[in-house]
Amino acid sequence: MNLLVLGKGKMGTLIIELATARGHGVRSHDEFDNVNAAMLTPERLRDIDVVIDFTIPNAVLPNVKAVARAGRNLVVGTTGWYQHLPQIEQLVADSKIGFLYGANFSIGVNLFFEFARVAAGALKQGYTGTITETHHIHKLDAPSGTAVKLQQVVAEASGVKLEIESVREGEVVGIHELRLESAGDSIVLAHQAKSRQGFAEGALRAAEWLKGRHGFFDFKDLFHDV
Repeated sequence: MNLLVLGKGKMGTLIIELATARGHGVRSHDEFDNVNAAMLTPERLRDIDVVIDFTIPNAVLPNVKAVARAGRNLVVGTTGWYQHLPQIEQLVADSKIGFLYGANFSIGVNLFFEFARVAAGALKQGYTGTITETHHIHKLDAPSGTAVKLQQVVAEASGVKLEIESVREGEVVGIHELRLESAGDSIVLAHQAKSRQGFAEGALRAAEWLKGRHGFFDFKDLFHDV
C-alpha cells in the first residue's frame, strides 16, 4: 500500500517508521512544505492509496478538501478541528472517498471509553463526576480530543456533561481520568499512555482497514470490527 503521511512531528515520524517496517511505500510532507494543501494535487496523489494526517488543527480542512478533490482516502488523527465535522462529512459524501477520524487511535483508550460508558450510570445514582486530562507542554489543543470524546461518551450514557480539567506539564504522553464521587465511595477510571507506539499502530491499522472502503467512519467503527 502507498501512504502519504502529513506531519513530521513525533507521531508522523513514528507512523513512517512503522509503515516502512511493514513494507508499505511511504511519502511525507510537513506543514511547511504543504501550506494550504499545496502539495495535495490530483497529480501528486495519483499513486497514493491512503493519506494519514497528523498535522495541526487549522490545516485539516484544507487538507481534506484537497484529498477529496483527488479522490483519495484519508485518515485524520489530528484533533481540535471537530467544529468542521458536518462540512467534512458532506465533502466525503459528495466525493465518495473513504474518511476515518478518531480522537484517539489507541485500542486501550477505546476500551477505556467502553468502561466509562458503563461507569457513567453512577451519575444517575447521586454521584458527581470530573474528567482530568494531562499532556506534555507541546500539545496544541486543550482540552484534548480524547477528553472531549470521553465527555461525550459519559453524556450519552448519563445525560450529564462533566467539566474537563486540562493540565500541561513536562513530556507526559497522555493521562485521562474519570472520577465519580459519592458520600460513601469513589470510583476512578484512568488510562495512561506509556508511549506513542499504540497511537501510531492504531493509525496505521486504520489506514490498512480504510483502503478500498468508501464512507465516513469513526475509529470506533474499526475498533468494533476487529
